[in-house]
Amino acid sequence: MAVEKVTIETLDDMFSSVAAIFAEKKEELCAMDARMGDGDLGLTMSKGYGELPQLIRDNTDPHDIGKTLMKAGMKMAGVVPSTMGTLMASGLMAAGKALKGKNEIGPGELATFVSAFADGLQKRGKCQPGDRTIYDAFLPASEQATQAADAGGTLSDVAEAALRGAESGVEATKDMIPKYGKAAVFAAKAKGTEDQGAVAGKYVLEGIRNYISV
Repeated sequence: MAVEKVTIETLDDMFSSVAAIFAEKKEELCAMDARMGDGDLGLTMSKGYGELPQLIRDNTDPHDIGKTLMKAGMKMAGVVPSTMGTLMASGLMAAGKALKGKNEIGPGELATFVSAFADGLQKRGKCQPGDRTIYDAFLPASEQATQAADAGGTLSDVAEAALRGAESGVEATKDMIPKYGKAAVFAAKAKGTEDQGAVAGKYVLEGIRNYISV
């Protein structure tokens, strides 16, 4: 039975679903990252999101999901002080800022979460569409989530739309050339392969979708 709203009391459960995805995909992400980067992406994502549910519980504002996410995101930055960890924390904090004052997440709030998360990634990473980064998964996810919410969709509809957008974004990275970090050094290897950061972004949204819809 699909979840109709996420409350402050169930926010940690939603991110436990994300943590479960990264526990399952840790080795896959590390293998992808080893081809283009440091090989530690799976470790970063599984550690950061593995601790996030407890960080949420430890920093819960009983009346404000936005403040809770902002505080938890700040703490997460210290748990995984890597490039990707910082990006993830920045996305969470931006989403929290956008949801400040909210005590539950419905369809509109989930679209806001995804869009603000994307904005946080872009501002922190200084990345643009087509740069072959996690932003290339979150940008189309935010666009499709917003369309679903604006059309009167349910929370499940918005979660599914966000995941579909991310999946299309990941597929598009196969034709992009990396411009940042070690991946840029191995740009010749990138052609025809998915960007590992974009895949990680997709898994964030898949974990959220799993909690809401599966």
